[in-house]
Amino acid sequence: MAILVKSELPGVTTDQYDALNGKLQALPGNTFQGCLSHACVSTGSGLVIHDLWESEQDMQKFMGLVMPLAEEMGLPQGPQPEIHQVHNYWTP
Repeated sequence: MAILVKSELPGVTTDQYDALNGKLQALPGNTFQGCLSHACVSTGSGLVIHDLWESEQDMQKFMGLVMPLAEEMGLPQGPQPEIHQVHNYWTP
């Protein structure tokens, strides 16, 4: 079942996000497998990220890749992401 994930990242800049994203894209394989959509919004005091995942397992697999890289870069951790079951989604 699809899930919607909202992650708040206070203190993270768009430059840091871009650097982390570059590291993720350089990993072998399909790093973003199961991600149906992704949006990153700058709030002025950090970032808010909204992801739509095919399943919680896909999201957990991705988190196992992204979190060590974020820690290695010294990025501050935000609160636990909000995770919601999706009733329906579509893309035009």
